[in-house]
Amino acid sequence: MSIKSLAVGTFFLIFAGQAASQEQWQAPRTEHGVPDLQGFWTSASITTLERDPALGEKLVVSEEEARQLESANLLNQVTELDSAPSDPDRPPPTDGDTDAGYNAFWIDPGTRLARVMGEYRTSFIVDPADGRIPYTEAAGLAFMGYRQQSGYDGPEQRPLGERCMVGFGSTGGPPMLPVLYNNSYQIVQNEDYVMILVEMNHDARIIRLDGEPLDDSFNPWLGDSVGRWEGDTLVVETTNFHPQQSFRFAIKHSLYLPPTASVIERFTRVGEDELLYEFTVEDDDAYSRPWSAQIPFRSGDRIFEYACHEGNYALPGILAGARQQEVDGN
Repeated sequence: MSIKSLAVGTFFLIFAGQAASQEQWQAPRTEHGVPDLQGFWTSASITTLERDPALGEKLVVSEEEARQLESANLLNQVTELDSAPSDPDRPPPTDGDTDAGYNAFWIDPGTRLARVMGEYRTSFIVDPADGRIPYTEAAGLAFMGYRQQSGYDGPEQRPLGERCMVGFGSTGGPPMLPVLYNNSYQIVQNEDYVMILVEMNHDARIIRLDGEPLDDSFNPWLGDSVGRWEGDTLVVETTNFHPQQSFRFAIKHSLYLPPTASVIERFTRVGEDELLYEFTVEDDDAYSRPWSAQIPFRSGDRIFEYACHEGNYALPGILAGARQQEVDGN
């Protein structure tokens, strides 16, 4: 048995006891006799992918500690400030000070810490114990190279989210991570496929059940996903990631996932309104060891339109601003 396989097996064995506590609840079945994962789900939470180093190896906190962390959360504080009534006597904005960015009206990151199997979590990552991605030196150099190549010369230098190619960060995954807004998913399944519609940019993950991986020369957006049922858990292995999706940045996480990486996801419905989403990421060059995380999905509202291109002047404005700075000599 390889070290990677042992690490993945150990991770799921450690948390098997938690899942066992849910055994008295039986997941509904589809007409094909497998667990019914269908419906609308949300992963919105102020819990982040990686843990604050100040918390060390403290994965679980008490309810009182959770409320304290929620009160101290910057996004929660900003939302509270933005929700206050505007001063009717305020003067008009001055040129260059229009405060035209997003305010709390536009965001929906969640307000509470993630709760997994009744435990309040300080990070989604559960292994390694410090809740941090075990990047290698090679990964650090890759980050540096990406930042050096980023710029404002043309749209190709801007992130995929700004270009409306895919959602921001890793919201479409895999792994599927919550971001600042649009953290909803819709799952639809039949006998041969499971489809996950991602709210941000309406990306659709088409997971083939008991199929064969595509040829290595084909690198689709969101990778190539093949799934299988292991008892009541849907296990999905994704490889062949698109090289332009290697660097995934959002306000709540930054992730380097090279095309050679593999992601193993596990979807288990553990309650009427809860689905446990687990994943393990492996790549010998990018990480010193496999790393694993758990994210609770809760029943959510239906998905609304995510209009990215229509009426969106962000990218032209960004490039025009850069040209103006060049004219001004900045």
